[in-house]
Amino acid sequence: MTSERKNVLGRRSFLLSGGALVATPFLATAAHPAAQQAAPSRPRAPAADGRRRLGALEVSSIGLGVQNMSRTCQTTIPSRPEMINIIRTAFDRGVTLFDAAEAYGPHEVERILGEGVAPFRNQVVIASKFGWNIDLETGERRPGLNSKPEHIKLAVEGMLKRLRTDRIDLVYQHRVDPEVPIEDVAGAVKELMQQGKVLHWGLSEMGLDTLRRAHATLPVTAVQNEYSMLWRGPEKEVIPTCEELGIGFVSWSPLGVGFLTGAIDANTRFAQGDIRGVESRFSPENVPHNLALVGLLKRWAERKRATPAQIALAWQMAQKPWIVPIPGTTQRAHMLENIGAAAEVRFTSTELAELNGAVSALEIRGARLPDQVLVFSGVEAPRKTVRQGER
Repeated sequence: MTSERKNVLGRRSFLLSGGALVATPFLATAAHPAAQQAAPSRPRAPAADGRRRLGALEVSSIGLGVQNMSRTCQTTIPSRPEMINIIRTAFDRGVTLFDAAEAYGPHEVERILGEGVAPFRNQVVIASKFGWNIDLETGERRPGLNSKPEHIKLAVEGMLKRLRTDRIDLVYQHRVDPEVPIEDVAGAVKELMQQGKVLHWGLSEMGLDTLRRAHATLPVTAVQNEYSMLWRGPEKEVIPTCEELGIGFVSWSPLGVGFLTGAIDANTRFAQGDIRGVESRFSPENVPHNLALVGLLKRWAERKRATPAQIALAWQMAQKPWIVPIPGTTQRAHMLENIGAAAEVRFTSTELAELNGAVSALEIRGARLPDQVLVFSGVEAPRKTVRQGER
């Protein structure tokens, strides 16, 4: 966070600072076992003040992605006690949505999250994901995908143990398995719901036909895709389809793998093992062009007395009231800065139209990494720390 006042901002203060365009985070109790039913189709019921709605599931307006808490994109190993501290501090500041996956670590991130939320498990929403071909016992990464119904059921059993819980509030199919009809996947999840082991389900990076078939078989609560000012692909079809069907949208990498924080410039070179070193949108040829977006964020940050990261997150939340970003970090200060976007940055309708127009006018050069590389790598990037008074 960028000031002493932000560092001491508590859960109640977040609630009191709510606005019309950007909802503030607040504690949402995760009912159990069967109180939370599958997400309905339209029309949407309004969310309570200070919360956002993913289908029928209410969560804080910003979640916390914990993917890189076992290993960062620079392949460093964070301090486990500090990761627990970040998780618990996030909860104390109003975050109720925590996002993991069996693929992260693999397995280890779920263990960290389970330990972190143990004191307040019934007051938060735990999301995790299945779908990669990972050994259920050892966590060995095997080739391809695996969404066979029996494998899903066993994968969820492993999640429950690692997360120290008796249910997963929101379970996603991490990537679509072309060998298994989505109807069969939905059927397996439905059985888990009937047993109280899963409360809601979603899909990640799926096609539209798959999403519609899945939702027709078992109502989908949320879609999770990459989405940011740097990658706006979901705006064309995925987000409109979610709006049509009454499905929430959760965005991973909402800060563009750290690019939108302003930590990367034309002279930045990445260490061996850092995934951004082989991603063409961060290549020496493309970064100077793409920095126009960072320049735009910095101008708006000065205008709104915020940080570039906060502008990027607030912009995204202002697009739809059912979009929930889940920025990941291994730095407590960065987590506090991120969640401050909901409490302290708001746009008038005129400002939002102006910012949307400016973002749309910019061309982003370069491509994203393949799915598997992204999933099995951390996505936290270093960012410049802004000290008190340096806003």
